[in-house]
Amino acid sequence: MYSHVAVHRSIIMSDDKQNGSDIVDRAAVEVAQMALESNEDATAAPAASKVTAEDAGGKGAAPKKEENGTPKAAPVSIAAFKEQFKAFSKFGDTKSDGKHLTLSQSDKWMKQAKVIDKKITTTDTGIHFKKLKSMKLSFADYNTFLEDLAKTKKVELDEIKSKMANCGAPGIHNATPGKAAETVARLTDTSKYTGSHKQRFDETGKGKGIAGRKDLPDGSGYVTGYQHKNTYDKTH
Repeated sequence: MYSHVAVHRSIIMSDDKQNGSDIVDRAAVEVAQMALESNEDATAAPAASKVTAEDAGGKGAAPKKEENGTPKAAPVSIAAFKEQFKAFSKFGDTKSDGKHLTLSQSDKWMKQAKVIDKKITTTDTGIHFKKLKSMKLSFADYNTFLEDLAKTKKVELDEIKSKMANCGAPGIHNATPGKAAETVARLTDTSKYTGSHKQRFDETGKGKGIAGRKDLPDGSGYVTGYQHKNTYDKTH
């Protein structure tokens, strides 16, 4: 009797122990899973914030700048630059076909575009132009000349081309009239002339020609200084 009870109790105790160990094992597994999930969330959060920042930067970010902080020059229209090349290749040369450019024409173009300044001089353009060993350069060779010049003088090639493409037709300068124009206007105002110079022009400012420079003999028969010339027939 007692042996049966003891066996039964031992079986129950062994079952309780087994069940208890299973519960502990399950709890440990759940804790481990929760720890892994929290680590994964922590790792995913910086990645998500990075992606969000990149998206925001892509949508509303400022334009890229160079290392020195200055914005890069806008791309130049090849068609516009080529039209300017053709126009300046004919500037001062009526026989030009518009396909080749001389050093003189190139310098005029660069001066009008204000590319030639204290940093780039006509000496620089002459040296680099003559490297190509030709008196006239084609459009392709001229691009090579500009690339070599920009690289040597450490200037952006797109900046040079942009100025040259937008400088206007050959010979057009945006100069404002200075004091010289006012001086010329004052000196050519015949109403302010005095002395013998005043006698050379009539009331409208038109020159009298030789009559205003010399005393021509009067063959009308009237004495010098007579004020009523040709009035006799009107009064009689």
